[in-house]
Amino acid sequence: MSLSEVQVSELTPVESSRSAISWGPIIGGAIAATGVTLILLLLGSAVGLTMVSPWSAQSSSAATVGVTAAIWLVLVQWLSSALGGYLTGRLRTKWAAVHTDEVFFRDTAHGFLSWALATIFVAGFLASSLTSLAGAGASAAGTVATAASAAGTAAASSSTIGPDLSTSYFADALLRPEQMSERAPDDAGAATAEVSRILLQGAVNGQVPDGDKAYIARIVSARTGLSDTDARTRVDTVLKQVDDAKVAAQQVADKARKAAATTALIGSLSLLIGAFIASTAAALGGRQRDEEEDLLVTGRGPLF
Repeated sequence: MSLSEVQVSELTPVESSRSAISWGPIIGGAIAATGVTLILLLLGSAVGLTMVSPWSAQSSSAATVGVTAAIWLVLVQWLSSALGGYLTGRLRTKWAAVHTDEVFFRDTAHGFLSWALATIFVAGFLASSLTSLAGAGASAAGTVATAASAAGTAAASSSTIGPDLSTSYFADALLRPEQMSERAPDDAGAATAEVSRILLQGAVNGQVPDGDKAYIARIVSARTGLSDTDARTRVDTVLKQVDDAKVAAQQVADKARKAAATTALIGSLSLLIGAFIASTAAALGGRQRDEEEDLLVTGRGPLF
């Protein structure tokens, strides 16, 4: 063999036929992390139930329970990630003729894959649980919706409310009497239905027109015996209560939106930290595994 052929053979890299991924340790670490997660979640649920009581004086506030649950979920995620990553690093076989930096990279990659697999397992378990709860809730909501639909149909039949709210509202506007005396004394149901349609139309449009307010005040005056001024004051008070309720509902929705956004941000950050912990723990476990084997090979380590 010539000198050039020897140099070429020395420069040609030797590629291993074995994959750099050891799925056995990855799956084992993921299963261990999943098991620990479920155990700690059950433990947290038991502790959380001790903080809640039907008697308000003996129960923690909703904010305290929520913050405690969030902190516990973060700790559970980090602890399970550390355990799963460490086991993944300790259980893999030693890579021969591999640079130290490459060993470190493979260990961290194995820890990350173990964390990702455990996260998928836990997410699937929680999704199935939430699906069961959602199914029960949907069944209950369907029952309520059926009852509400039947009640709405009965109410529509008795008060001659058409299928289109806007059409009914404009029909009422066309048939409004000039004087309340023209309305039959025993027609309270029709008056109530008409006022309800006016209020609903005002809710859709964002406000009740002045003409509708005056008409409602006339109805209130005729039904209650109040003067026109007092009836208009009562109408304005009720409409203000309706607006306040709408603003309160919007504030609650906005607060829920902000809470959901904060929860999503904290959850994503916690998952990223969990991935880092799992990768670091796998690198630590792999290094300790290689050091133990090196001690055995050199004869300076225990044989048991």
